[in-house]
Amino acid sequence: MRAVVARVTEADVTVAGEITGAIDEPGLLVLLGIHSQDSPDKADVMARKLHELRILRDEQSCAVTGAPLLLVSQFTLYGDTRKGRRPSWTAAARPEPAAQLFDLVVERLRQRGARVSTGVFGAAMAVRSVNDGPFTVLVEV
Repeated sequence: MRAVVARVTEADVTVAGEITGAIDEPGLLVLLGIHSQDSPDKADVMARKLHELRILRDEQSCAVTGAPLLLVSQFTLYGDTRKGRRPSWTAAARPEPAAQLFDLVVERLRQRGARVSTGVFGAAMAVRSVNDGPFTVLVEV
């Protein structure tokens, strides 16, 4: 699993003109990609990492502050651009298992007490964010 995690002051996701997920206070926007070889164990590790990642102000985490997370599925994080001009998507998980693992990360975060909003898996989404810092990191498990 691979995540691009941005510290934001607000963020939202719109699908077909309707906001499907939003955070209106400081928190994390997470673009989450699922690899074809990922397993439920990796979902558990990713949820823990995201919840405890100390990149909020004063090196705090969502686990400590209760800050919200907005998760957006992003298979393009596994685009391979080493050859040619068109990315290859072979490393990304197929839609059905990817959706299950994405949902499992969300479930595990909520089990930890995290406040989580999401986009709509597989939909064309417009993601808007106000980055804080900007502060963005790549998390891989």
